[in-house]
Amino acid sequence: MESRFRILFLTLTALGLSGCAATKNLFGLGDERPATTTADDPGQVIEPQVERREIKEPKIDTEDFEIGAYAGIIGIEDFESEVVYGVRLAYHVTEGFFVEGTVGQTEAGQTSFERLSGGAPILSEDDRTFTYYNLNLGYNILPGEVFFGEGRAFNSNLYLTAGLGATTFAGDDRFTVNFGAGYRFLLNDSVAIHLDVRDHLFDIDILGEDKTTHNMEGHLGLTVFF
Repeated sequence: MESRFRILFLTLTALGLSGCAATKNLFGLGDERPATTTADDPGQVIEPQVERREIKEPKIDTEDFEIGAYAGIIGIEDFESEVVYGVRLAYHVTEGFFVEGTVGQTEAGQTSFERLSGGAPILSEDDRTFTYYNLNLGYNILPGEVFFGEGRAFNSNLYLTAGLGATTFAGDDRFTVNFGAGYRFLLNDSVAIHLDVRDHLFDIDILGEDKTTHNMEGHLGLTVFF
């Protein structure tokens, strides 16, 4: 009798274990291996090999003084436009501000009245010498660079100037106000090219009317830092 109970107990145990295994498989509990996910393989990241260019950039010399000469055209009001020559001396106080002195000279031509009337000249030859002396304050408003080719960069600067001075003309020294703009282009560490436009204003009455004249000048110059 006892052996029968043992057989019955073993049979029930076996059926129970097989039922648990079936239930686990039914609800997905039998496989305990972790789920694996696949991600898109981005592949190898390509790092571009950029070849760096070696650029030589001329910079302003460490010295603060600048000296040079220039030549251009000046239109003397009521007279003809003539070639003007001059010299420039500047001191760079900071990277932005500089003080500049200029001296220029030309010979005034005839007035329209002299050309049309054919009469005696209004001014003598000595009085036609036009000489100005100016002391200006300048400010660099737009520093930049100009590139030529693949390996050369040139510093440049757009600046404004204004100041006071005197003009010797028509036998008198005349108080003068001038203002203008210029462009500086550095060829190397110490040599620069300038392109300037200026207006010289002073009072004159040689034609019988006292008025303020505008005498526009444009010139090209070369300077050296020292």
